[in-house]
Amino acid sequence: MRDGLKIPPPGGLDLVSLGALVHRLDPGVIPFRKASSCAIHVSGGEFNVAANLADCFRMRTGIATAMVDYPIGDLIAERVRAMGVTPFYKRFAHNGVNGPNMATVYSDRGHGVRAPVVFYNRANEAGGLLKPGDFDWPAIFGRGVRWFHSGGIFASLSATTGELIIEAMRAARAAGAVTSFDLNFREKLWSIWGGQRKAVDVIGRITEHVDVLVGNEEDLQKGLGIPGPEVHAASRLDPSAFFAMIDSVTRKLPNVKAVATTLREVRSTNRHGWSAVAWVDGQPHTAPVCELDVLDRVGGGDGFAAGFIYGLLTGETPQEAVDLGWAHGALLTTFPGDTTMATLEQVRAFAKGGSARIQR
Repeated sequence: MRDGLKIPPPGGLDLVSLGALVHRLDPGVIPFRKASSCAIHVSGGEFNVAANLADCFRMRTGIATAMVDYPIGDLIAERVRAMGVTPFYKRFAHNGVNGPNMATVYSDRGHGVRAPVVFYNRANEAGGLLKPGDFDWPAIFGRGVRWFHSGGIFASLSATTGELIIEAMRAARAAGAVTSFDLNFREKLWSIWGGQRKAVDVIGRITEHVDVLVGNEEDLQKGLGIPGPEVHAASRLDPSAFFAMIDSVTRKLPNVKAVATTLREVRSTNRHGWSAVAWVDGQPHTAPVCELDVLDRVGGGDGFAAGFIYGLLTGETPQEAVDLGWAHGALLTTFPGDTTMATLEQVRAFAKGGSARIQR
């Protein structure tokens, strides 16, 4: 019989993430070839979860990551502090010419019928140089870490980052922490050093150590090598295709106790249908459907993951955890940047059916 998800008691840190920090250049609705200025957002799929939990949900979180000692690193480190996340840095010296570097993500917001465009400069990225042995996991988990999180973006960076995730997952489970992994399959990142076949191999070995999996049907198919569902969803907001894949996922990964994802129907760049689903300890749960007026879609999935993890860590029911993740992810798309500007009170109000009426 499959064991249920067991949440550890309060400890020194509620969650520690492992991943690469990046800075995202955002020219707003102007495409890069016509841009004259950019906002700078600090991001990283794994960092975003820790930052959201600390800033909105008032939890104690940390990030294990690479940091380069040069001005871009200083900028990123300042934002990490501002979000209230405790850093565990492996430091690298910059040679003043070609690195190592903190990666750059370029992402405009698109508008209406024009989709956002995302591309990268991850040349000589410090995060990709991280390898097993770079972090003192017994010391980190000795603080009393309740939850450990990483993801497919970090796993895709190099031949050593996936091995580091496995090392950390083993240490986390030995310390009694819940482990989660966001598949976040990125074709562009995997394609430059092995493609989907390499992704399935690396992610398959990581997910042997995972309790909670985050990913949609495409992530499950491409990241885990699982065939697509026989059930065809009526729309992208229909959860039937996701739930149809759960049996395949749990047969392949009997250690997994929960699988969750957002559902998004893109009607235009600025108008999305939005929902979320989860399978927790054998039971399905579905969030409501709402219409989003999107300012900046980047980070919505990480916003969902943070709210979902918060709900589980604080003893909410699985349905309440899904609703909190759905509400926080929705709110996050109304702010510029990749991390939250929402308050816990706003999230709870929206999760319970709140509206956009002015608050006086």
